[in-house]
Amino acid sequence: MKISYDARGLAEPDAQAPGIAKVEGEGPQRQAVFDAAGLSTRQINLELRRLVYAEGITEVTIQNPGAKHSIAVGILTRCRITIDGSLGYFGCGLIDGPEIHITGRVGWSVAENMMSGVVVIGKNAGSLAGAALRGGDLVVRGDVGARTGIDQKGGTIIVGGNAGTMTGFMLQRGRQIICGNVGGSLGDSMYDGAIYVGGKVTSLGVDCVEAELTPEDDELLERKLRIYGMGAQPSFRKFVCGKKLWNYDNLEPAERKLVL
Repeated sequence: MKISYDARGLAEPDAQAPGIAKVEGEGPQRQAVFDAAGLSTRQINLELRRLVYAEGITEVTIQNPGAKHSIAVGILTRCRITIDGSLGYFGCGLIDGPEIHITGRVGWSVAENMMSGVVVIGKNAGSLAGAALRGGDLVVRGDVGARTGIDQKGGTIIVGGNAGTMTGFMLQRGRQIICGNVGGSLGDSMYDGAIYVGGKVTSLGVDCVEAELTPEDDELLERKLRIYGMGAQPSFRKFVCGKKLWNYDNLEPAERKLVL
């Protein structure tokens, strides 16, 4: 397939929505299905946006996504999207409102900068899952790679399996629920928020400390795991910021040299 670029670097600037979706039902109950095999990333996204925005269809299934990158990005309305297969990098980023179910695996940075909504992944996810997450729920039923929820600013990340190193790195707000084991440097340089771990913790990062679970924590854990059918609740431990990094010198190094 020949792909052209314009002066702005936009891939396939003249691409059009292929209009191949099969629509069933009437009125608000309409459902759409289309086969993405043979379509480029831009064509898949244009077809999805045509259905959700122009046609007002609130339930769409994408078949055979072929592990392509950047699928279902920037959807800013309430709808339900099922992706029957696996995605590559940066899937479902910058969304605000949709509920997306992915039956397969995903690559790096799934649900990056998600504002609200739900993303559920049936299998494993790569590194940087939920990077800069701001709201909503990101659920990974399998394992995740390193730096899950890096710079997370809100919302909840739930992992049914194990998580890699630097989980919760620079966590600013929000929650992470890891049902399995976690790699080294958990919660390194976290500023706020909470991380719950059901398995073993290899090591804690800078300024990450263990805290006592409260009845509110127990209610949160039970409710979230029940909503997504994650099975019996393990015995969780809670980790938060030790607040030793909250206080900074009022002067930057360059300013201090001038004063001295």
